[in-house]
Amino acid sequence: MAVLQVLGISGSLRQASTNTALLNAAEALVRRHDAELTRASIRLPLYDADLADPEALAPVDEFKAALSSADAVLIATPEYNFGPSGVLKNAIDWASRPAYRSVFRDKPVAVIGASGSAVGTARAQGQLKQVLLGMASQVFPYPELVVANAAQRFDGQGKLSDPEVQQRLESFLRDFVAWARRVRVT
Repeated sequence: MAVLQVLGISGSLRQASTNTALLNAAEALVRRHDAELTRASIRLPLYDADLADPEALAPVDEFKAALSSADAVLIATPEYNFGPSGVLKNAIDWASRPAYRSVFRDKPVAVIGASGSAVGTARAQGQLKQVLLGMASQVFPYPELVVANAAQRFDGQGKLSDPEVQQRLESFLRDFVAWARRVRVT
């Protein structure tokens, strides 16, 4: 069985992001399931269909190429004002073009998230899944993996230290990898 190539996207640009830390934990755990997680940067210009400067569009082209070559995608989203971050939505807007031929089309995608709030990222995940379905992605039909009160779940160095969350993450990843192998369109 070939190693499943999973592209990880953190919806936060912050250096000490708990969502990036959650992807770090996922990167280590996903290897147990014949998968490999690599990362894509979402430091992209603001979406503008009139933007034609090749230098400005180079990060967009790299992002779309990484999405295109991945077998599956794992997005770790923060929740800002009951929704996903603006930088994550901007990256998805870039990847959604050209319309009806997005690199997200038919791509297996799972969404997870960590937040300092007591409800975690459930609302942001719901909105993100709706956007992904609108681009004809294959959205992982699994209960959300929500890490609430994230500061208590990670140590001072950004390592996932909560054994219950680690166990839920590993179960989520095992099921996501198995599902992605079944549904992906080649």
